[in-house]
Amino acid sequence: MTIKPLFRLNDEAGRLAALRRYEILDSAPETEFSDIVALVKSIFNTKYAAINLIDSERQWMKAAAGLEPLECGRGDAFCDHTIRGTSALAVEDATADSRFSDNPFVTGEASIRSYLGVPLTSPDGYNIGAICVFDTGLRKFSDADKTVLENFAKVVMSQFELRLIARQDSLTGSLTRRAFVERMDRLSGREDPVSLLMIDLDRFKLVNDTFGHPVGDIVLKSVATTIQSSLRKSDALGRLGGEEFAVLLPGADATGALAFADRLRNEIATRKLDEIAGANVTLSIGIADHRAGESRDLWLARADHALYAAKTTGRNRCVVAE
Repeated sequence: MTIKPLFRLNDEAGRLAALRRYEILDSAPETEFSDIVALVKSIFNTKYAAINLIDSERQWMKAAAGLEPLECGRGDAFCDHTIRGTSALAVEDATADSRFSDNPFVTGEASIRSYLGVPLTSPDGYNIGAICVFDTGLRKFSDADKTVLENFAKVVMSQFELRLIARQDSLTGSLTRRAFVERMDRLSGREDPVSLLMIDLDRFKLVNDTFGHPVGDIVLKSVATTIQSSLRKSDALGRLGGEEFAVLLPGADATGALAFADRLRNEIATRKLDEIAGANVTLSIGIADHRAGESRDLWLARADHALYAAKTTGRNRCVVAE
């Protein structure tokens, strides 16, 4: 018996959340996706091929063959029509199709005439984008063409899933160190304020030595869950190693970040954990807001120095970097 896939076409908020979960919008080029579109372009013998992601207002190319990756308004994107359906969208002549005849990519210099796109569907049924081929010449796409591109769509989604797994800490679900510093790089290029928190569980070695590493893992997961539940969608939590976590707070200066950190520190400190005989754990937190022109390494170092100051002046406290 064939199980039909689940599609959620009428939940835009859920679709955008699914897209954000992959942490791939505005990411750097990656060979695996560039190789896929190059192969697709060759197989279909078209002028262009692309992997496109659709957010609330724009289409962004993760990879493209035959052109440099670009972005455009969502309303001008052929793939925006593709993600509204559950199967391949084929356009033989865009000039004769009322959906596209006045599209600037049809009437303008690009002169797109034919298009075939297949939705990129997440395991929970959200179409987050499309893989497509398009050309300046007329083209009739067969059912076999559609099947081939559908199979490539599955390959792309498998790569997205593998990429997501590699970016998530297996114990806590937080970002890995590599994924976290990539987020730092993206945020540091903006003009808006952004602050970094370096967080360490005080005397965590004693928890492991007294209660064992399985209990230590439970404590780490509990702390990570508490931190994550305190964050906004735009914030990020990473596990940098062992009992050390880090948080990014876009839009927060040092004063705002300190207020958040102190609330978090107090919440953790007042919670009794049954796993460690009703005792509690405490956090030391170092805070550094990003300064214009500051490198990622220097930013990390300033927050780390503030964390060191918090730990060496009594623990269970927050310190702002100089």
